[in-house]
Amino acid sequence: MRFGTFIPQGWRFDLVGIEPADHWEVMSGLAQRADAGAWESLWVYDHFHTTPVHSDEATHEAWTLMAAFAATTSRIRLGQMCTCMGYRNPAYLAKVAATVDIVSGGRTEMGIGGGWYEHEWKAYGYGFPPIPDRLRMLREGVDIMQQAWTTGRATLDGTHYQVDGAIVQPLPLQDGGIPIWVAGGGEKVTLKIAAKYASYTNFTGSIEDFDHKSDVLRGHCENLGRDFAEITRSSNFNTILGATEAEAHERLRAVMERLRPHVGDERAARIEHEYLASPAFGTPEQVAERLTERAEHGLGYAIHYFPEAAYDLSGVELFEREVIPALS
Repeated sequence: MRFGTFIPQGWRFDLVGIEPADHWEVMSGLAQRADAGAWESLWVYDHFHTTPVHSDEATHEAWTLMAAFAATTSRIRLGQMCTCMGYRNPAYLAKVAATVDIVSGGRTEMGIGGGWYEHEWKAYGYGFPPIPDRLRMLREGVDIMQQAWTTGRATLDGTHYQVDGAIVQPLPLQDGGIPIWVAGGGEKVTLKIAAKYASYTNFTGSIEDFDHKSDVLRGHCENLGRDFAEITRSSNFNTILGATEAEAHERLRAVMERLRPHVGDERAARIEHEYLASPAFGTPEQVAERLTERAEHGLGYAIHYFPEAAYDLSGVELFEREVIPALS
């Protein structure tokens, strides 16, 4: 199994209590630490406002961070989980990503999805198109990006996007263009887009859900004449690790104490339940066993979010020391 880690950027209230002037030092320090360690990739979210409650707390912009990490790391791959197609014109986004790939020496990934955060869309003046339109935007945008990264130009007279000979030069350094991760498990459209364009998918849920989505993806691949094995399946995990179960629960309590003033008791209770239900909550042995089971069902890439990372690295260190070696 391959492993990625999220860098806290504020979106999940994971930089609260740290002075904004110190945020970059924290984020870049964590990125450089991951670059020197066992992780294959680092990731950020593509959001503008905090969740699950929008607030004035900091949320740093994803592609600005991509460029900054590209210039300050040397090995680790750089991704977003996931870029919202509706937030940037896809030809422009293709140009931005190609530039980041040049700066990084060919280490950029493109995580892309249809978007869901309604408040954010409307606050920034993007409207909030219905789901079918957002998925059509995704399909058209991925087409434009693939053209741009393989030929240096893109042309599409689409329903949502019209580009006419948009030049994207220089091309990304990576042969065949920047790898595309299509995020989401929509069976009729999203997984069909993934079957056509993606090197990676990203969807979550129970093992039964994972198996079902995998079967749907396989069916789309067969219909398109594509080898299903060409696509690596990934999932994201909310991760809190303790040497003992009691320590894991104590770490969770500390996370919830930090979140509760910002999200309220009701949402905090839901978040706490989600952490407790996560396959990546518990001791190293428990988490390694659950991830091993998912690997047996075809999960090839696990991306881990550590809510403590900006404040306490001991859980991350425990994961690096005991979980990654057990599955690599």
